[in-house]
Amino acid sequence: MVFFVTGGSGFIGTNLVRYLLRNSKNLVVNIDSLTYAGSLENLKSIQHQDNYVFKNLNINNTSAIRELFAEYKPDRLMHLAAESHVDRSIEDASNFIDTNIIGTYNLLIETRNYLKNVKKDDFRFHHISTDEVYGDLQDDDLPFTEMHNINPSSPYAASKASSDHLVRSWHRTYNLPVVISNCSNNYGPYQFPEKLIPLCILNALEHKPIPIYGNGKQIRDWIFVDDHVEALFKVAMNGDIGETYNIGSNNELRNIDLVYKICEILDKVKPLNKSSNIKTYKDLIEFVDDRAGHDYRYAIDSSKIIHKLGWRPNISLEEGLKNTVNWYLDNLEWCSKILLESDYQRERLGIV
Repeated sequence: MVFFVTGGSGFIGTNLVRYLLRNSKNLVVNIDSLTYAGSLENLKSIQHQDNYVFKNLNINNTSAIRELFAEYKPDRLMHLAAESHVDRSIEDASNFIDTNIIGTYNLLIETRNYLKNVKKDDFRFHHISTDEVYGDLQDDDLPFTEMHNINPSSPYAASKASSDHLVRSWHRTYNLPVVISNCSNNYGPYQFPEKLIPLCILNALEHKPIPIYGNGKQIRDWIFVDDHVEALFKVAMNGDIGETYNIGSNNELRNIDLVYKICEILDKVKPLNKSSNIKTYKDLIEFVDDRAGHDYRYAIDSSKIIHKLGWRPNISLEEGLKNTVNWYLDNLEWCSKILLESDYQRERLGIV
């Protein structure tokens, strides 16, 4: 099959592209404009494979996207391209509007035009979104289901919610064959270093403060990226047209407890020198002013995808965190290259 993956050089996209390429019969076309979170370094090891094509394109370049449709005639479009960092959206939401809303709109237009001209009975436009579109929960609230009201808190979440609505409306109005998935917080290899888990690891290794927003009691449902991309494949291949699937791992944890776990792993695999002025990596934790409009709790009910598509997470939080810590320890050169090629400033980092 021919897969278009937008944003295929970002964190989740990189892992999805690698997953799709494990089947050598697939052709994967990675469409990415290589903004700060996307990098050619992520896919350097597979860049010369015969069944992989990289196109350095912005999804708002409609004429170029139209040409790609005509040339490769995809069977699936898996739309991951997005601005995704909440802090950046609070500082300036313009890129989020441009990519997440207008970019999705343009892809919908070009997909519809493509399907008018090419007969593809089994085509799907898979829009990949976030649980943040639902807003947040309190301690005694039930987890998000696919029927939960859309109630975004941040400019980022609002832009993703807008794109979700656009995709649904193109199905209802134009009968476009779409599926949507909304996932909880991902972690694992190739995640950009401004996100909480890699930030924690890298700052700890450099004996720099590990910043925690507010009191650190915000709760997130964490899923290892390999579990997520497996779910994405099932949704893209077998999801019912017009349906939405929530993807989570039932691993709710407070941010501060997550950071404690990472520090405990580092204490074992990268012990501090006895002459160090800190006794444990936990000593580096520093509480900072909370983020504006910070959501308190996310939780995902994955019953639908489990029962309808037979997917379930396989990697426990303990195993996933150990794998992630070890990956970053083994790939410090990758981290350095990612930081050098971006406009990213370590001292300006926040936490998601």
